[in-house]
Amino acid sequence: MSGFSLVFCPYFKKALPCCMNRKKPDRKTLDSKETLNGRDRGEKQSTSRNYGNNEKSVPQLLIRDLKFEKKSLAKLMFSPDQENHPSKAPVKYGELIVLGYNGSLPNGDRGRRKSRFALFKRPKANGVKPSTVHIACTPQAAKAISNKDQHSISYTLSRAQTVVVEYTHDSNTDMFQIGRSTESPIDFVVTDTVPGSQSNSDTQSVQSTISRFACRIICERNPPFTARIYAAGFDSSKNIFLGEKAAKWKTSDGQMDGLTTNGVLVMHPRNGFTEDSKPGVWREISVCGNVFSLRETRSAQQRGKMVENETNQLQDGSLIDLCGATLLWRTAEGLSRTPTVKHLEALRQEINAARPQCPVGFNTLAFPSMKRKDVVDEKQPWVYLNCGHVHGYHNWGNKEERDGKDRECPMCRSVGPYVPLWLGCEAGFYVDAGPPTHAFSPCGHVCSEKTTAYWSQIPLPHGTHTFHAACPFCAHQLAGEQGYIRLIFQGPLD
Repeated sequence: MSGFSLVFCPYFKKALPCCMNRKKPDRKTLDSKETLNGRDRGEKQSTSRNYGNNEKSVPQLLIRDLKFEKKSLAKLMFSPDQENHPSKAPVKYGELIVLGYNGSLPNGDRGRRKSRFALFKRPKANGVKPSTVHIACTPQAAKAISNKDQHSISYTLSRAQTVVVEYTHDSNTDMFQIGRSTESPIDFVVTDTVPGSQSNSDTQSVQSTISRFACRIICERNPPFTARIYAAGFDSSKNIFLGEKAAKWKTSDGQMDGLTTNGVLVMHPRNGFTEDSKPGVWREISVCGNVFSLRETRSAQQRGKMVENETNQLQDGSLIDLCGATLLWRTAEGLSRTPTVKHLEALRQEINAARPQCPVGFNTLAFPSMKRKDVVDEKQPWVYLNCGHVHGYHNWGNKEERDGKDRECPMCRSVGPYVPLWLGCEAGFYVDAGPPTHAFSPCGHVCSEKTTAYWSQIPLPHGTHTFHAACPFCAHQLAGEQGYIRLIFQGPLD
């Protein structure tokens, strides 16, 4: 079964007086409700539909039938910066969002360690660009050059030869650095992502493969505010050291370039980050920002072939893999078209207002608030992953011979995993503003159909040489034929 649904029976209008066929309120009442809910709850008409469900006695509802007022949703689509004093808002280059976290780190975002990092135009430019090149100097001489109060990159060719490239200040760019280190040069501290981790201790117990100074992003301070990515970041001494074992070479124009140990991989989606997006090809980015095909293994000495018709310029939806964590780059323009948390909260309330029921216990189901997105609630919807039927939690069909792993759906008798449903709360992962009609398998994170379809076809790097699709909200590897399912809820019987 492809896709997902909540299906209405012919008498569903009558079953939902809170949503259908209501008298239009007067202006005074409407204004007060707009203030409370941020949307117009005016008159909505819904035609009854029959979706060919054989279970005639069980009303089912399609989430896609929950209509929304376009005008009110348009308001919810604006970010806080756009809503309040847009002319005074600082220039935002974009945001980096870590895959595998549903809106925040397990123990909360703190300081430079968070699941989402915004890049704003700095009060004063701190970008750098290549300047003087010192060739064929000894390591001791290289150290003396590197100790100057300026940025530099050292390429150790042998014990007797090191090439040092000095970098000078660039007043036209801003530099942002990402890595595992908590030293001051790092703007965004990133640790290894553990699928489904519930606390930061889960990630700290893993031996990290992320570089302490993994990469740097250079943003132009003037329109169109182009952002470019480079492998490796400058340390507290303003230096980058590529040792003897690191892959390095001299370019055709006599300049030096190299790769970091585990590399920095980038994938640009085709057709941008929209509902029409398609996955691109993973490439490796060098220290100088050149683009190469992937090495045979992540840390192989031999570099891939140079891809001359591609650049290190980031675009909306670009993925950056640091060998342990994958980041999504969203441009400021792209974020302006992305659903906001307010929008997702409105969708959650609309689903709960439809009062879906458990077909076994006949109790009303409801998605918990986004503040309780990791805590199983007694009204939490659960789903059978093989068929998509949504229930409340119950012990029906839990037979001992199945060792508690698989359950039999009481609606269609299919046997498979039975998991709680969680709303995807990280709005930056959505490719459209569609209703949450589908869920990733096997984790149960719920979002729009096109969002599940997009992420289910993205091969994300895993380990040193494998790729697999994963849920962006928890990083669990996707399972099943499609990696996601269409949800089928039962409507109220009253």
